[in-house]
Amino acid sequence: QVQLVESGGGMVQAGGSLRLSCAVSGRTFSTSNMGWFRQAPGKEREFVAAARWTGSVYYTDSVKGRFTISRDNAKNTVYLQMNSLRAEDTAVYYCAAAPMTRGGQLTTARTYDYWGQGTQVTVSS
Repeated sequence: QVQLVESGGGMVQAGGSLRLSCAVSGRTFSTSNMGWFRQAPGKEREFVAAARWTGSVYYTDSVKGRFTISRDNAKNTVYLQMNSLRAEDTAVYYCAAAPMTRGGQLTTARTYDYWGQGTQVTVSS
């Protein structure tokens, strides 16, 4: 059974930083494509960042230069370092996993087969 467990969320003032972690068990992490999505109240889930198993990374425009996705294959963990946080970054953040053989855009939620339970990030202005 595949499990994704996020941690690291919390409350921070605007301009601050947080690092989210997502620990993966039950599948081969090194050959999985990993993504981070977020969902704010009353809004649809949106793509934040993704890390392909090859090492390529992708970001939505609003977080470029502020957020960094990284993965540690030895620890089966993907991270999202979030700097210069803004009030509009407030959301529940979800990590997701997809096998490398699955087609589709990594920026699209339906590409991913497995999801974590989410972790709340609140940025106060």
